[in-house]
Amino acid sequence: MKTVLWLFLLCTMVWSQEQQIEITVEGMTCPLCTMTIKKNLKKQPGVIQAKVRLNTGKATVTYDDARIETRQLLKAIEEVGYKGSVETNMTKEKR
Repeated sequence: MKTVLWLFLLCTMVWSQEQQIEITVEGMTCPLCTMTIKKNLKKQPGVIQAKVRLNTGKATVTYDDARIETRQLLKAIEEVGYKGSVETNMTKEKR
């Protein structure tokens, strides 16, 4: 059993990759807004670091792509009352 667990952990470490994404956040008006968004992002499994800046209207999130997806990050922002969007090469993903 221990061998299987170690094999699983090793495979997860090999295939997962730390990613960083910048999310445009609409509706922030004060420092409390940024703290609320940051706190909810950091509660999500797989989020390593979250920075939210009022002056730029952006959230920069470092996360483990094997544990969480972009749409889940956008949902975490929506859960606390804001709208997030991510610019991609071809389209703009919104939630």
